[in-house]
Amino acid sequence: MQLTAHTDYALRVLIYLAINAENRVTITELADFFGISRNHLVKVVHKLGVKGFVQTVRGKGGGIRLSRPARDISVGNVVREMEGHFHIAECFNPKKQGLCALENGCGLIGILGGAIEQFLRTLDKAVLSDLVGQSSRQKFVRPTRMERKPD
Repeated sequence: MQLTAHTDYALRVLIYLAINAENRVTITELADFFGISRNHLVKVVHKLGVKGFVQTVRGKGGGIRLSRPARDISVGNVVREMEGHFHIAECFNPKKQGLCALENGCGLIGILGGAIEQFLRTLDKAVLSDLVGQSSRQKFVRPTRMERKPD
């Protein structure tokens, strides 16, 4: 199972915000740090705001911050909200149901559905502060430009 780049970036943004909780962070700062397109980050941060994970303040002195403490943000909830669906096979996509010749007699959807549920239950056990670990006490070293392309 692979998360979309949108969800991957959202988790990275939230971790960065958790580590920098005492400051507002700008989109430009995030784009420069992660080497991600500013325009793509605007979309990610907008959705994080709509879903209630971050607060944004416009104008001079503005920026982004977590809407609540990192210990109160479930990783599973972030992934569910950002992914929206898990179409890991055609039979999971309502628009493509009926296209597979095996659909009526295949147990794959049940097995994969169970795997998705277990994956999400595992993520539900973690909160954002668990992802921060020792990083909050260490200086970040700017990573090399990310290889991942937006989905």
